[in-house]
Amino acid sequence: MSWKNQLLRKKSVTQMLEHVDKNESSLKKSLGAFDLTMLGIGAIMGTGIFVLTGVAAALHAGPALVLSFVIAALACVFAALCYAEFASTVPVSGSAYTYSYAAFGEFVAWMIGWDLILEYGVACAAVASGWSGYAQGLLAGFNIHLPHALTSAFDASKGTITDLPAVLIIVIITALLMKGTRESASLNTIMVLIKLTVVVLFLVVGVMYVKPENWSPFMPFGFAGVATGAATVFFAFIGFDAVSSAAEEVRNPQRDMPIGIISSLLVCTILYIAVSLTLTGIVPYKLLNVKNPVAFALSYVNQDWVAGFISLGAIVGITTVLLVMMYGQARMFFAMSRDGLLPEVFSHVHPRTQVPQKSTLVVAALVATFGGLLPLSSLAQLTNIGTLFAFILVSIGLVVLRRTHPQLPRAFRVPFVPFVPLLSVLFCGYLVFNLPLLTKFGFLGWLSVGAIVYFLYGRKHSRLATKDDSSPT
Repeated sequence: MSWKNQLLRKKSVTQMLEHVDKNESSLKKSLGAFDLTMLGIGAIMGTGIFVLTGVAAALHAGPALVLSFVIAALACVFAALCYAEFASTVPVSGSAYTYSYAAFGEFVAWMIGWDLILEYGVACAAVASGWSGYAQGLLAGFNIHLPHALTSAFDASKGTITDLPAVLIIVIITALLMKGTRESASLNTIMVLIKLTVVVLFLVVGVMYVKPENWSPFMPFGFAGVATGAATVFFAFIGFDAVSSAAEEVRNPQRDMPIGIISSLLVCTILYIAVSLTLTGIVPYKLLNVKNPVAFALSYVNQDWVAGFISLGAIVGITTVLLVMMYGQARMFFAMSRDGLLPEVFSHVHPRTQVPQKSTLVVAALVATFGGLLPLSSLAQLTNIGTLFAFILVSIGLVVLRRTHPQLPRAFRVPFVPFVPLLSVLFCGYLVFNLPLLTKFGFLGWLSVGAIVYFLYGRKHSRLATKDDSSPT
């Protein structure tokens, strides 16, 4: 087979569904539409609403932060519709990686999978570090302090060795994920309900302290600031795509996947808009460059008792993000391993729990290493650009699959194709344009490493390399 055919060989939808039917590699179907919605909210609503709102308002958008959320939400809504059609048509683990395998071929699928490894991995480590900060703040309120060397990532100049709380929460989440998907989803639902209650509490109490004069000037940094703010708060919407990685564990994916993806995104968008309006109405935007803007706003108006609940809710909220992102990362390794592009160990499923436990353990080890030892502030934007890249390819892939496989049964169909996918590409591309140049170079460097790994390992070990029915068409 020529190099061109190797790079473009595709995995048919029929081949993908056959994998699901094989007992040795199938996952337990235990999730419904409500579980998926809770997973989506759990993944989306966390660091974004509790941390990034203040930074984006103070440094980029001012009170026009609400417009930044609207722009970021539009990019996500258009992409979410594309994910919903793919997830209902190809209900297989792997998310954008799997969809790209069917639409573009193996090499593009590998690159998007490599991209998602970056997205989930860096996001998990960053979220674990954020959880550590909130947890240490809560402990400090009870006059409990950890040894300084164990409070942050390795930094010889500051005398810190490792971020112990970040490592511990990763260990706890890993133990939970290995018990089974049903158990993980149940606990996630409880934590999401607590998180939603806390956000509603902030809105009910905070609206009484809103001063409309704090919204003036509404756009102090101009529309360029709003655009930069949108590229920044886009991180707040990352996570709904992780829901699609659960497709293989859903009882009725054709019906439930679109409901879970779209409803979780809509709920979070409405709450983000309400919180951003309330936040900038309570506190002058210049004062919001803090790590805990939502709790800070209530302390600003002397509602410290509510601020304490908000901090507790933030810890719970960030925990759910970590839970779902690590879940998605493990399923990504599982799907790529099952196709032969990664070592076989990642696709081993435990016979009792029907969970890819070895994949989960490897993910935990990597995330714990990064979260405990490396300062990740400079890598946060890499998560954004990696996700936007995935959204763009999924949107284009939907149009491609509509043309090449019009006969596929589609339980959910994106309306107004190709205009909706095109809008997704345009909005996501615009946000990529507004990311820092250094971030773009770093992302290209990561993809270059991925290409080398593919040619050295994946190309030779691909399951399609030994099949006669693989085709570049």
